[in-house]
Amino acid sequence: MNFVDELYYSLDKRMRPEDVAELIRKLISDQLSSKEKIILEKAAQGALSRRNISYSSMSQNFRDVVGAKKQILKVNELFQFSKFQDLDDSNVKDIQKVLIKIENTSLKRIGKNDFVHDRLNKSERNLLNLQLSKRQYNKRWRLAKRLEKKQKTVQKELEKNEFEKIAKHGLAHHIVYDNFTSDLSSACFIAYFNARSNLRSVFTNQSQERPFDEICDMLFNRCKHNESTNWWAIAQIYMTQEVLGHLSDLQKGALLGRWTNILENIANFLEELWNNNQINRQTMIVKRGNDSSTWNHVAGAWNKARDQWMQLIYAMGLEALLDDICFGKVLRLMAGDVAAWHFNSGGQLDPNTLVWRNLPFLWEIFQNKVVCTKADVVQQCILANLDPEKSGWIAPKIHAIVKFKPTPELVNGVEVDNPFLAYYLKKNKYFSGKL
Repeated sequence: MNFVDELYYSLDKRMRPEDVAELIRKLISDQLSSKEKIILEKAAQGALSRRNISYSSMSQNFRDVVGAKKQILKVNELFQFSKFQDLDDSNVKDIQKVLIKIENTSLKRIGKNDFVHDRLNKSERNLLNLQLSKRQYNKRWRLAKRLEKKQKTVQKELEKNEFEKIAKHGLAHHIVYDNFTSDLSSACFIAYFNARSNLRSVFTNQSQERPFDEICDMLFNRCKHNESTNWWAIAQIYMTQEVLGHLSDLQKGALLGRWTNILENIANFLEELWNNNQINRQTMIVKRGNDSSTWNHVAGAWNKARDQWMQLIYAMGLEALLDDICFGKVLRLMAGDVAAWHFNSGGQLDPNTLVWRNLPFLWEIFQNKVVCTKADVVQQCILANLDPEKSGWIAPKIHAIVKFKPTPELVNGVEVDNPFLAYYLKKNKYFSGKL
């Protein structure tokens, strides 16, 4: 695999920025000025390939979705099906093919899962010439029901996985190979900014590290002075007014439609989470029973999608639309120990919480049950002593440049200096609250 391909496949992974920087150095070192080399070296020198022990305790991948392999193997055994060719047990459509094949045997109809009313009795089985005992029939019927349930679980996990990626890097994992490789400067910027965006959250009572660092800035400047830059590909992960200024109205319209659909999907998912969790909307401090990990991933996806949507609204001169519909942010749940740490160090409740809790639920806006306008959001921001524009409630987020910082080894968000030590702390559940 060449360096360009390695950069492309990193888009769907969580490679350390240092390792991506080293790939970039190997790929375009002869094209960089002395100053650019010095800036890139700040990260590249920390690459695992340049260490005596090339090891990190941090996973280089996003969480995998556990498919229906176990259930499908049992289906093939009990129903005596021949092995399905090229079947992906983590693909909902492929699982559906198995369910349809089961349905064609007349043993069970898809969606009919009531054990009392939906099973066939002996006479019905004889009529269909199903030469099975009641026990053997029930065994197959229950397996088919479990496979249907697993299909729904896989679908839900795939959605969560998609939203987790969107929260980190927008649509980077959907950039097609030809678009990515069409321009080298664009590819280098996208890959490095993607790695920075995918950094894990650190256990802190301060704000998280911003992804756009001085190396991103250097690589982005190369794109700005390059005639062949693929701005469409860059817009999938890094959307600013400057980037959007290089796109056609048709491209901007396509992105606006896509991000609006994503917002609606996320809103539906958040509604389900809200109804299944007793979340304290007044404080947004997590309590026992809350699925805080899922909520925070999906909330992060909403805020990312909302910012992209807002960037497009302003780039297309559609700000007047906000007078009719203005989506608010979604607040993440804060861990109780982090909240206590924050309050003990003199902090107060995040004023953004005051705005969030007094605005309509975003899923109700999509369902046309309520209306939320720019004036409504501005009013709540003023009551919370927030600047509506600078705080990002009614305007696109401002992208600031930060200094490069080495990627820390983390154990449940707590920074540990040594990756070997981090591995054993993680293995023994330190800082997890499970000791």
